[in-house]
Amino acid sequence: MATEIIMAFDYGTTRIGVAVGQAVTSTATPLATVAAKDGTPDWAALEALIREWQPARFVVGLPINMDGTPSEMSARAEKFARQLTGRYRVEAETMDERLTSREAADYTEEGDSVDAYAAKLILESWFRAC
Repeated sequence: MATEIIMAFDYGTTRIGVAVGQAVTSTATPLATVAAKDGTPDWAALEALIREWQPARFVVGLPINMDGTPSEMSARAEKFARQLTGRYRVEAETMDERLTSREAADYTEEGDSVDAYAAKLILESWFRAC
């Protein structure tokens, strides 16, 4: 896994942040924000990114409540992870994303993608957990 590309997603119903990274440095880079309509992603835009980066694994942020219980978005994020695996035959895992969007908003400059930065934070959390 050391040199494999990992792609992470901050799933949302209108936007999906995307980041990439690899385990050698355990760091990630914000990549893009992909539009979604009522939770359905722009699959063509996602496919272009996946084809370009050829990730060995996906990590999808799992939005859970602060008390550890599933949020109403948890099921949608899990479904998105299953769809990624089904479409691209790449294993998808979920990762607790509590507070990543808030932290991303604190660290991004105006005009930067908060969603892609949140995906970066999700992936770096996943690296630390592995």
